[in-house]
Amino acid sequence: MTKADIVNEIAKNSGIDKATVLESVEQFMNCVKASLAKGENVYLRGFGSFIVKERAQKTARNISKNTTIIIPAHNIPAFKPAKTFMSEVK
Repeated sequence: MTKADIVNEIAKNSGIDKATVLESVEQFMNCVKASLAKGENVYLRGFGSFIVKERAQKTARNISKNTTIIIPAHNIPAFKPAKTFMSEVK
C-alpha cells in the first residue's frame, strides 16, 4: 500500500477531500521525522512506537580494496508494533 492508497482509503471512509487528507498525512510524517531527528520517540497507543535505536561502532572490510574501515556509532529509526497490532496481523 502506498501513501496515495492510504490517502484514497481515508478520504473514501471519512468523506474528507483528498487534498486535506494528504496534507494531514504529510504533516503527521513530518512530525514523526522531526521528533526522531531530535532523539524523541513517538508512541501511538494500540498501533506501535517509532523509536530511535543506537548502532554501536563496528569494523567493516572493503573486499575489493582489501582495507578495513571503521563505521562510527550512529542512530537509526525503527518501528516497534504494539501487541494488539501484532495479534491482528498474525
